[in-house]
Amino acid sequence: MSPTFSFATTANDVATAFTEEIRGKNGMLITGTSLNGIGFETALAIAKHANLVTITGYNADRLKLSEDAIKKEMPAANIRRVILNLSSLAAVRKAAEAVNADPEPLHVLIHNAAAVIGPFKLTVDGLESQFATDHVGPFLFTKLLTPKLIAATTPTYTPRVVFVSSAAHAFGTGVDFSTIEHPDPVKYSASPAYFQAKSANILTAIELSKRSKGAINAYIIFTNLAQKEESIAELQAIGMLGPDGRPNTATFQWKTIAQGAATTVATAFDPRLNDKPGAYLNDCAVATETVVAHSSDPANAEKLWVVTEKLIGETFRF
Repeated sequence: MSPTFSFATTANDVATAFTEEIRGKNGMLITGTSLNGIGFETALAIAKHANLVTITGYNADRLKLSEDAIKKEMPAANIRRVILNLSSLAAVRKAAEAVNADPEPLHVLIHNAAAVIGPFKLTVDGLESQFATDHVGPFLFTKLLTPKLIAATTPTYTPRVVFVSSAAHAFGTGVDFSTIEHPDPVKYSASPAYFQAKSANILTAIELSKRSKGAINAYIIFTNLAQKEESIAELQAIGMLGPDGRPNTATFQWKTIAQGAATTVATAFDPRLNDKPGAYLNDCAVATETVVAHSSDPANAEKLWVVTEKLIGETFRF
């Protein structure tokens, strides 16, 4: 019988249900895996069954803490650490070079990392920080790892790329193409910038699935806004958090971290998604119909792809 999941399902529940799909696979890479986060919980659940899990982050000390925590629970877990700073194109290229140097194929790439929802900031490449970290960096990383992903293909398996997006994409007006190449601090507002980045994640998955023509299946998943200390003021401003800084449970449903990671694991391994590339998932189930028009428009997806190629200075082809 096919497993049934719900709002309360945990990442471990899903990993246990799909043990056979995870077992034997060498290449699982997850970005943004600091302790007490969805990325870490995803890595923890997958590491119980996979041959190898690669965790990434921009802080070496925090990355080591994550590895130690996983191995404390599972001493035999095979964990590989890669330093990845998604806000720098040069750093992304360096990280991709390290991953590509490994002999193993890459079965699943999970884009979980996200920038802080905060004041206007430019990256070393002159891009707005949230858009660069949440979209441009992951786009380049995917492009550079695509040959390794395709190498994992078999007659019965298609590699997957998973983008962790957010219900917040619907709060905004979509991607503002007028400010991508020339960020404007006057027009900037932290929360709308986050909404835009999450829309970009959805559009990228749609276009990646289309352009790869079956070589890679890309998916998007729903999450609530990440609760980071630097972002508390913005989350309070839009009502996600109360005046005391705690989750607003009267208006929004909140999950535990383990529950929040469940859909990530399901999206990476559920075989029922094989014929649904580009799907958007919520509570481990397809919910593509809930994506708002500006974030599902094929014309916007194609336009964003072309503009992003210009930003990274490389053509992303298969």
